[in-house]
Amino acid sequence: MRPFEHPPVRTVFGHPAHFLAFGFGSGLSPVAPGTAGTLVAIPLYLLLAPLPLYAYVLITLLAMVAGFWICGRSSAMLGVHDHRGIVWDEIVGYFITMAAAPRGWIWVTAGFVLFRIFDVLKPWPANWADRQLHGGVGIVMDDVFAGLYALIVMQLVVHAGWLPV
Repeated sequence: MRPFEHPPVRTVFGHPAHFLAFGFGSGLSPVAPGTAGTLVAIPLYLLLAPLPLYAYVLITLLAMVAGFWICGRSSAMLGVHDHRGIVWDEIVGYFITMAAAPRGWIWVTAGFVLFRIFDVLKPWPANWADRQLHGGVGIVMDDVFAGLYALIVMQLVVHAGWLPV
């Protein structure tokens, strides 16, 4: 399979690793699957947002560690490292971005935009992780770094008071 060729829908929905890695099917989007995967992260984030910060961070860490296996397994079964339809990493990156974010749609949107910018630009060490790490760890870690950059910017914006809290 080629990196830009989508697997059959029955493949994605027929195996738990593919189903999760492909963001519950959002990674099958013919246009911007990473953006589609990040959009799927929004309702998941909204479910987690009311939790205490320690629980939110714990679930995010569990999603990250699970993602190492989920993305690695899906990638291995497809025979393509970091297939563009694998978007579990975008979900994890968005969760990281939104840690300790204020409530409200302006923040949900700001987090979405910031994460997408850093995910596309891949500043160091995200670009290093993307090139040098392999398997599920490599697939997930560049988005972890993008999420951390977006988290830092979000918290700077929050504490500078540039957007209403």
